Amino acid sequence: MWLNSTMRWRQLLLCLLLSGVAPLHAAVPVEDWLLLPERIWTGDGDGTHTGWAVLIHDGAIAAVGPAASIQAPENTQRITLPGATLTPGLIDLHSHLFLHPYNETLWNDQVLKEPQDYRTLEAAEHARATLQAGFTSLRDLGTEGAGYADVSVKRAINEGLIPGPRLFIATRAIVATASYGPGPGGFRPDIELPGGAEEVSGIDAAARAVREQAARGADWIKLYADYRIAADGSSAPTFTAAELKAIVDTAHLSGRPVAAHASTDAGARMAVEAGVDSIEHGYGASESTFKLLKQRGVAYLPTLTAVASTAEYFDHYRPGQSEPTPRMREAEKAFRSALKLGVIIGNGSDVGVFAHGSNWREPVAMVSYGMTPAQALHATTTVAARILRQHDHIGRIAPGLRADLAAFSGDPSVQIEALRHPVFVMKDGTIYRKPETTP
Repeated sequence: MWLNSTMRWRQLLLCLLLSGVAPLHAAVPVEDWLLLPERIWTGDGDGTHTGWAVLIHDGAIAAVGPAASIQAPENTQRITLPGATLTPGLIDLHSHLFLHPYNETLWNDQVLKEPQDYRTLEAAEHARATLQAGFTSLRDLGTEGAGYADVSVKRAINEGLIPGPRLFIATRAIVATASYGPGPGGFRPDIELPGGAEEVSGIDAAARAVREQAARGADWIKLYADYRIAADGSSAPTFTAAELKAIVDTAHLSGRPVAAHASTDAGARMAVEAGVDSIEHGYGASESTFKLLKQRGVAYLPTLTAVASTAEYFDHYRPGQSEPTPRMREAEKAFRSALKLGVIIGNGSDVGVFAHGSNWREPVAMVSYGMTPAQALHATTTVAARILRQHDHIGRIAPGLRADLAAFSGDPSVQIEALRHPVFVMKDGTIYRKPETTP
């Protein structure tokens, strides 16, 4: 009991100091908060509630409803958020904390030239920026050559050593032998380079890789169903159906869901038929394949921002000044097809390809491609929490759920771009960001 109390206090004090927020009481723990925003979007339905408040006790939501109906304890600390909308803490289901934008450093150079210790320090800073942006949960889908360092970053966050979102990690992604980077080309064939993922061939090796990653601390298993291995450099399936099924079945035996990178129709279909739980990217997926996702309840994470970002870096695309690239049009077509068919669509951005802390770009992109702002908010909260199997803990503002909350200037349920302007962030009842004018 004493250890838990000490850890709680260390976490509270460190996170408040790192976020620039002074503790309100240095000697007496603050257990209760009453949040008074202009409006609240709870995630139950599409609209907001004005005149409502949220009571926080011991890291959980104790009450939500009309402010006059909430009986707050005597020593409750009140935080008023004028002009702001309080939402559940946001969730990004496709991130890479160990990467930073490719126009700063190319992927090959990050993996080959940046020491793992340095990349881990970068990941800690990326985690802080993510939390400050209002994203209180993150599924990190592979360390991209940084081994199992995500396990340590997750531990440091959980123990209060560094600020960051709730992490759900995949450790090393699983790829077919000789199908993933560093590369392609430009390197002598007689030298052995560190890889961006774990390479396997055959059913036994595939199952062994899953067990190894599970033992190291993976919450999800990530596999690459296709990659750029065709003779012309285009993407094609990398695993056999039997190898895919071995990965999925082994993961599911341990209770771990599986995320599949799949940019081609064939890769996506093979992954879904093998039983994966989410398809990442899916740019080339056909309508019939999306129907299969819908039928089997497989989630789709479109990563639209990654396509737009790489178009800027490598194809001279300029938002608002040039026509979308063929790849961007392909991604838009896939997204609109999935949306029309009612596929489960969660918010997954592939952040790391672009700057951490600007995760808001993905829900904005989803609205530009046909979602309503409320649908995009659901994709980033309630739907994302269900994909994570965490909907009983996070993703809505409801009594009994953890106090993971964010507030934004304006109303993102009407104007999704409001997500660009966070004014308040709380995770597990600890404040990481609040307006300077708040007493």
